[in-house]
Amino acid sequence: MAKIPKGSKPVAPVRLGSCTLPPEARRGRGATANPTSRYEAASREVFQDPDWEPDIPATLRTQVTLERAARIIARNTSPDIPFDRSVNPYRGCEHGCIYCYARPTHAWLGLSPGLDFESQIVAKPDAAKLLAREIAAPGYQPETIALGTATDPYQPVEREYRITRAVLEVLQAARHPVGITTKSDLVLRDLDILAEMAADNLVLVAVSLPTLDPRLARLLDPRAPRPEKRLAAMRRLSEAGVPVMVNVSPIIPGLTDHEIEAILAQARDHGASRIGHALLRLPGEVADLVADWFSEHYPERRARAFALLAQARGGRENDPRFGHRFRGEGAYAEMIGRRVRLAGGRLGFAFGRMALNTAAFRKPGAQLALF
Repeated sequence: MAKIPKGSKPVAPVRLGSCTLPPEARRGRGATANPTSRYEAASREVFQDPDWEPDIPATLRTQVTLERAARIIARNTSPDIPFDRSVNPYRGCEHGCIYCYARPTHAWLGLSPGLDFESQIVAKPDAAKLLAREIAAPGYQPETIALGTATDPYQPVEREYRITRAVLEVLQAARHPVGITTKSDLVLRDLDILAEMAADNLVLVAVSLPTLDPRLARLLDPRAPRPEKRLAAMRRLSEAGVPVMVNVSPIIPGLTDHEIEAILAQARDHGASRIGHALLRLPGEVADLVADWFSEHYPERRARAFALLAQARGGRENDPRFGHRFRGEGAYAEMIGRRVRLAGGRLGFAFGRMALNTAAFRKPGAQLALF
């Protein structure tokens, strides 16, 4: 069962509001601002009256609210991704990755894709119970469930809430295949489940590693474990017999693209056997958030990064078309893809996700369905 910390209850998320906090108040956060949700009827701009001292918090704290969801399996028909269903135990992600393509989804909650996304986390405590019910439904056909596609299932709040652990317990009991994507070595907490599932070809763990530079990592994804911890997690997973993919994602033009070969070499040395990669995407508000981030941390690289990205996106900041969203097109995108293929082939990697076992699935009985 998921562990709900004492005192937790379903409440509406608390909006920070459209604002720009000073660096000391947002220490450990990825976004530099909290722009208004695009679905709000009125937009707000920050105005600083020199004669007024605003009440700025010393540190922006994470708040967790609960959602009683009706369903937990999300379906998709995108040709860009190798799965048709996913489970996300949380909305928002405390890791604070500035480039996260899921940031715009917080606007659906009336919250900002900026600082709200990484400080206003919504947990789904009924995820395991809903999952057991849905995979027990008449006519359900098992295919790999992707765990952690929008937000990281092992973000810091999982230490307390343990919703991901509960979801894995349901999948383990049902012998249902699962692909996990994470940046966190907290995945090792569940190594007992993962190793047992791996013995029956029921699990693949993908670890995202966009950079090996610890300083850059602290700026890009400030509350995710350091690159060396992610590499160590790859090694322990591999040693336990759990297949590991390294996700070189996102590849950021002019900032991390020079690291591709080094990342792959380190990941191979630490037990990764498969590769995934994706070029930076800038859907919705992410474009402005990333531009502001560059302006604060790497102003001299901003123009080049966006120019190279535009080359791969048909002259635009973002290309939402199916088949183009993750890879891009044109000379720059082709060069990135060629480098990944050449380095991966030289190091003996397999490419893309592996086929997992669906034949072992056993539909949950009445007891598990009421989990």
